[in-house]
Amino acid sequence: MLREPQQERSRTTRRRLVEAAVECIGELGWNGTTVAVIAERAGVSRGAAQHHFPTREDLVAAAVDLVGEVQILELRARAAKLPSGPTRIEHAVDMVLGLYAGPLFRAALHLWVAASTDEALRATLVPLEARVGREAHRVTVEVLGVDETHEGARELVQATLDLARGLGLANLLTDDTKRRKQIVRQWARVLGAAVGEEPPVQTGTTT
Repeated sequence: MLREPQQERSRTTRRRLVEAAVECIGELGWNGTTVAVIAERAGVSRGAAQHHFPTREDLVAAAVDLVGEVQILELRARAAKLPSGPTRIEHAVDMVLGLYAGPLFRAALHLWVAASTDEALRATLVPLEARVGREAHRVTVEVLGVDETHEGARELVQATLDLARGLGLANLLTDDTKRRKQIVRQWARVLGAAVGEEPPVQTGTTT
């Protein structure tokens, strides 16, 4: 059996460490996540972890990159399966509003809270989050089919992403599925009117 090339082993180890960092931050929070804890979760020695990422902040930077990358890849993959026709905008809104949900968002939230009082972490996090945010905005424009040359269109896209974060936060403590469906439907009407794809009128009421 051929041995895995050193470069590939190195990439695999880095990926395991970064994925472990995301898991640990989501489960243990920033204060409970140390390089030693991450290394143990990844199944590597602390020395090996520090070889790839000398500081916890280095690991966090890589973790933020991973979270952003996974979110965008998932969004693009799901966008490719969106139906055509009048129901497309509602499906698109539902998809975007689900961008900030699950363990990835939980990990990001822990980092945001910690960065509000940790200057070193904030210095690392802010530019990374800005870059990830710009990419999320760009892909959301594509998914929703919004023409940003129209007045107010850019703000509607940003409001959609802000709404997604708020819904993700609300869903951390309780199952917000029922209210979320109502919000998705109404926000789809707002965006549908803006892009000329008004969703069909729903009959009946939601209780």
